[in-house]
Amino acid sequence: MRPRTGQHRLRTRPTSTAENITHAKTARHPALTPGLCRQGACAIATEEPAFTVSLSEGDFEVRDYPALIVAEVTVTGHRKAAASTGFRLLAGYIFGGNTARQNIAMTAPVMQGGSDGQWEIRFIMPQGSSLATLPQPNNPMVQLKTGPPARMAVVRFSGLARQDRIAAKTADLHDFVTAQHLRAIGPAALAQYDPPWTLWFLRRNEVMIPVASAATG
Repeated sequence: MRPRTGQHRLRTRPTSTAENITHAKTARHPALTPGLCRQGACAIATEEPAFTVSLSEGDFEVRDYPALIVAEVTVTGHRKAAASTGFRLLAGYIFGGNTARQNIAMTAPVMQGGSDGQWEIRFIMPQGSSLATLPQPNNPMVQLKTGPPARMAVVRFSGLARQDRIAAKTADLHDFVTAQHLRAIGPAALAQYDPPWTLWFLRRNEVMIPVASAATG
């Protein structure tokens, strides 16, 4: 996915613009991987999953993603604390906490979904990964899964991903889905692209909602 930074205006009028763009897997400005800065050197994660855009309207898009391999943990508690715990567990897996003691490249975004005190945090595995080739996690809380190809309605926003902003953007995205005569087929998820030390006004966030593809109606 191609990063977009800075402030974004909300949609002010409908358009009929449709695109069919294949996005690069690398970011314009790479995200620094948390926890890897040592002695002034930082590991950089540039890979993001490829997708195509079938509709673009201001900060809103409809994207088609291929099947993706993810590492996932389920954590209970307050969203922010659960996200932090989930990140540490997943980071442990990719930074050698696996049966091969292998480092796996950090990618973006970090995904989180769920509600009512139960949250799923996901790292997307690098391109070319498969369940057959990835090492097994040492921690049984970390699960490797294959996600099917998916069509996602997406809204971008910058700044801090506070709960009130997430709720507002989720409501905006549901309005967009309705206006475009799309059908949501799952709950919203939050995608975050930047490490926690990124200046608040440079942070890139997205809310995503899975919608039915043309084939499934």
